[in-house]
Amino acid sequence: MGIRTRKNVGVLGLGIIGQRVVENLRERGFHVFVWNRTPRPVPNFVGSPAEVAELCDFVQIFVSDDDALLQMVQRMHRHLTAQHIIMAHCTVSPDTMRAAAEIVERRGAQLLDAPFTGSKMAAEKGQLVYYVGGDENALKQARPILEASSKEIIEIGKVGDATTIKVATNMITAASVQAAAEALALVAKSGLPVEKFAAAMRNNGSNSATLEMKLPMMIEGNFEVNFSVKHMLKDVVIATRLARGFGIEFGATDASRHGLTEELRQGRGDDDYSSLLRQYFPAGGSLHIGQQPSNGEDDQPQLAGINESKTSEPAPIAEISAVETPAAEVKGPDQEPQVPSPVEVAGHTTEAVTTDEESPESKDEPQPAVKEEAKSSEVPILSFPKPEKEEAADEPRGLWGGFWRRHPND
Repeated sequence: MGIRTRKNVGVLGLGIIGQRVVENLRERGFHVFVWNRTPRPVPNFVGSPAEVAELCDFVQIFVSDDDALLQMVQRMHRHLTAQHIIMAHCTVSPDTMRAAAEIVERRGAQLLDAPFTGSKMAAEKGQLVYYVGGDENALKQARPILEASSKEIIEIGKVGDATTIKVATNMITAASVQAAAEALALVAKSGLPVEKFAAAMRNNGSNSATLEMKLPMMIEGNFEVNFSVKHMLKDVVIATRLARGFGIEFGATDASRHGLTEELRQGRGDDDYSSLLRQYFPAGGSLHIGQQPSNGEDDQPQLAGINESKTSEPAPIAEISAVETPAAEVKGPDQEPQVPSPVEVAGHTTEAVTTDEESPESKDEPQPAVKEEAKSSEVPILSFPKPEKEEAADEPRGLWGGFWRRHPND
């Protein structure tokens, strides 16, 4: 297959970001070996994560969630050496990132906690921004690899710290779009052109790169996925759990979580998370005002729960159910892990920097069953129907595990 050299780089997960990172690495002269849950007709595609670890001292992981990350490091575990540096780019709980690092370090290898911000276009142009936590010497060795797909590398601290920062930035991203949805509802109900609101926002101090991108799409009723409802909801749930652990309540984050959960309940988990707007415009379509009304009434969008003549009880907020397994509960160093293949990321990005991502290749996977929100203030507990077993493996039951296995974006 190939000779192992320090120019070899492995990439696990060929989703929207992973495949573009591969292209940038090859342009920089690296020899890239790849693995993906669904085989791809691409150069140097190998049969397993373990084989990637055998060929490459540097491995970048682009997978979807906590379970998938732990599965990847477990499957590579026996092939890791002190020469290996593993870069984990997924947004997971800080505890899970630390647990993954512990597995890697048992073999003398190093793990860098390296989530990113940026989307499809940023990855294509090598303009991602990495937040990195971990050993300074490991980062020094891995820096040329990260630089191949980034415009900036921000050193955060130790493993788990970068993930916390990434979750915090996504809290702001989700809350700003939730606020924009509410503002659009207010402007439209007031009979004002929503384009005027967009123009006013351009030079407003509260404007951001996210709103510059999202407002035009929301006004057009275009919810083609850049960053999906299900991915943003996962990150917001992580943030809510962290907050509850500190004994604090986050009103804006809870509002985003409730809206995203309702979108998931409506079967729109693969749509862009800006579909939060549908809470107020359930009929969908463009919000442009000025077209000839068809019924002789004022030409205003019909807002959910606001138009007095057509009021209906708003749909109850749905919660995703879960039972989270502590991230540190992983197999010992001498146990060969029996795990199913994980799901690679296909849209796991933050959008505060660049433009859009592709929609998932498949839209026909079933959405998870959700139940109506209980009257308590508990954070949603995730639980899903037990998936079919693969390779006679024991299915992990950790955070979002069942969901992502039923919602592959590959």
